[in-house]
Amino acid sequence: MADSTTATERDFDPSGITRPDKALIKYYLLVAAMSGPFFPIVILPFFFKYETLQYKFDESGISMSWGILFRREIHLTYRRIQDIHLTRGLLQRWLGLATVSIQTASGSSGPEMSIEGILEAGLLRDYLYRQMRGAKGIDDPGHVATTASAEGMVVGESVGSGGSGPSGEAIELLQEIRDLLRKRNELCDSGGGRS
Repeated sequence: MADSTTATERDFDPSGITRPDKALIKYYLLVAAMSGPFFPIVILPFFFKYETLQYKFDESGISMSWGILFRREIHLTYRRIQDIHLTRGLLQRWLGLATVSIQTASGSSGPEMSIEGILEAGLLRDYLYRQMRGAKGIDDPGHVATTASAEGMVVGESVGSGGSGPSGEAIELLQEIRDLLRKRNELCDSGGGRS
């Protein structure tokens, strides 16, 4: 299978991103200016969010924190990510910004995390998709592939070695169950067992 990622995508390393770009405060100023006489009330929360907003990308996941009086921290592992959306409003496009919204299976209607103020939002989205697929074992050669048997049952076959640890033990247990079910089906088909 051909590698569909470009050199720029492979070279992109978000671990250096710890703060939003300065274009985000310009965006916040423009949004607050549209509120007219309520500008001072609207700009304060935006200003404090911009000043305290911090990101951390590592091998396990993403961390985001902001706030002065009420500090909010979110940590998402790549395994929990269900979907990633990239949105760009008119002002955001003009400033070269975008919002990367990350959704999990938490049951909430909105995104679990919204990453703002990143100029390389498209590259970040692609990076997160690669990390999400890798964390879920899709690109991992040792994951369990699902195939359909002739009887119409779904049977898991290990692609890699069983390994050790909790996931290796789970694969071995599933393989034992698969083998027992196959023996039971063979006995039922030959008439030697009860249905």
